[in-house]
Amino acid sequence: MNTDRDWPSTVEAALAVQDRLRPLVDLTGPGPTAPDTVAGLDVAYAEDDNRLAAAVVVLDARTLAVVDSAVATGRPAFDYVPGLFAFRELPALLAALDKLTVAPDLLVCDGHGRAHPRRFGLACHLGVLTGLPSMGVGKTPLVGTWEPPAEHRGGWSPLRDGTETIGRVLRTRDGVKPVFVSVGHRMDLDNACARVLALSPRYRLPESTRQADQLCRAALAGS
Repeated sequence: MNTDRDWPSTVEAALAVQDRLRPLVDLTGPGPTAPDTVAGLDVAYAEDDNRLAAAVVVLDARTLAVVDSAVATGRPAFDYVPGLFAFRELPALLAALDKLTVAPDLLVCDGHGRAHPRRFGLACHLGVLTGLPSMGVGKTPLVGTWEPPAEHRGGWSPLRDGTETIGRVLRTRDGVKPVFVSVGHRMDLDNACARVLALSPRYRLPESTRQADQLCRAALAGS
């Protein structure tokens, strides 16, 4: 695991961290095509935005049963700045990952990876710091243009920023709003989309995301 966790306190320092770590991202992978375990990661915020709870839930990739989970609570580690949102959440997410007793083969972030204005979203940053294959699955886009994908499950269209393909707009349920998939680290886009579909047998969002969302919200409510 990369131990470069010095945390910036200014926008300039955060941008410098992104610039230093971005070249370390592996965009081809291919990553695990049949992982044993998949971890979903999500963060919930209090209404006053001064507290957060970060959750990691590890699922059996075949049955989607929960095999491990961990939570870390605290305060956002950085002000809200567009393009630097990962700096608010990463310390708590890393703390939660450190509590796990089951090592995940793949990290699925509720957010973006390459589909980021600076091509270094949460999934990229987390993947580089941990060394684990990672990917982002966003409910809404952060950047880019796209055409609506086919209405059937598995339909997709490219997410582009200018001439560059930065992700895919993927339909996980027939006739339901798509999700936005992008590579984080040590993954390729084909594999990332296949993993999203495998994790979404019944709902729009991957089961990894759904379980992590429920856990972080419950932890925040109880803190």
